[in-house]
Amino acid sequence: MYTIVFADDEEEVRQAIIQKVAWNDIGYEFVGEAGNGAEALELVEKLRPDVLLTDIQMPFISGIELARQVREIHPSTQIVFLSGHDDFTYAQKAIQYNIISYLLKPISAAELTEELAKIKIKIDEQFRLFTDGVSEPGKEAVMPFFMSLLLDEFQVENDEERDKELNQKLVDMAITDRADNDYLYTVMSVSILNEAEENVTVEENVNSIDSVLKKYFKSESFFINGKITSILMSGKRGFDKYLHIAVEEICEKVRRIMGRDSGIGIGRLEKGLSSIHKAYVESVKAIGYSTKHKKGIFFIEDMEKNKNSAEMISEKALEIINSSYMNPEISLVSVSREIAVSPNYLSALIKKTTGSTFIDLLTKKRIDVATDMLLHSSFKVREIAEQCGYNDQHYFSYSFKKVTGVSPNAYRRGDSEDSVSNGK
Repeated sequence: MYTIVFADDEEEVRQAIIQKVAWNDIGYEFVGEAGNGAEALELVEKLRPDVLLTDIQMPFISGIELARQVREIHPSTQIVFLSGHDDFTYAQKAIQYNIISYLLKPISAAELTEELAKIKIKIDEQFRLFTDGVSEPGKEAVMPFFMSLLLDEFQVENDEERDKELNQKLVDMAITDRADNDYLYTVMSVSILNEAEENVTVEENVNSIDSVLKKYFKSESFFINGKITSILMSGKRGFDKYLHIAVEEICEKVRRIMGRDSGIGIGRLEKGLSSIHKAYVESVKAIGYSTKHKKGIFFIEDMEKNKNSAEMISEKALEIINSSYMNPEISLVSVSREIAVSPNYLSALIKKTTGSTFIDLLTKKRIDVATDMLLHSSFKVREIAEQCGYNDQHYFSYSFKKVTGVSPNAYRRGDSEDSVSNGK
């Protein structure tokens, strides 16, 4: 069965749907409900559902923004939008965010049941394609070209003339459109692991990994020395935006569909194909840098940072939260870029060293500051919300009450036994 979370801000509509849809009969396990976008995001982070069914017009976090953030924290979750006629075209702009279906409101429980049954068939097909092991046509034709680049340790790195020739070769093989592109290149190595953390990767797994990568980049994947090796090609913006999402999706799908863990190593970004042997070596080093960590996502830059202590990296992230909490745009991704580690690695470090998620720490800092301002300043609630990084006063009030148990105004008046007993 596929787990599903349902989000809709209309309580009566939501409860009617929850009660009238025979979830189990059509292959779903209903695991949670949310009345706004913020609650939905929290549920996705906590429950990691296969499907999020959500109204597109949601309080605090809109459906489109919700879809974007869900892709950041759990890229395998498929999203189904419930959309009105007026926002249907708007909803189509979110196709890049794992939107598997758009359903028009109003919709009855019977109609929704029928549509969800169809969506299950789509997801079944995605699962099947991930595991069927069918190679992409033409793989044999390009393999010698890439294998020579990956394995030849005697190539001259950063050879501009050679890189121009290699770029033209990519065009000739119809892999890229033009030789004068601004692509960067890196190499990713993947191992599929059994319960004993032994490498059980087989050649049939190549297509599974490539099927995810090709959603985000131009890529070619091969089975080399018991691992899947992938050459990734993209502009810097593409790598900055999608690389951490792609590798997280691979980990999630291997775990959810294959029932396995995985180890992933990623080399540095290189300016030309003449340097991808170096990136290949780095990816292998990253995947096996420690006998203590045989699974997870490891960027070579993360391994070098790790020498300077995981605790120091986590402390640096906390320093940034403490100094930049008032910035509405602060995120795990922006902080990871400032520290120069991958979002995947930073998220794992924060969880390991603090026991909390990035968003939990950020919210705690913002609410701690807000409680102090409410008691010791004359700022209006709206002004406090803005100074604590909230663009929406209603979202601030919702977050504040969730943490403290009372509204900001009630807290300021002292209308809370907790606030009195804690001396606040």
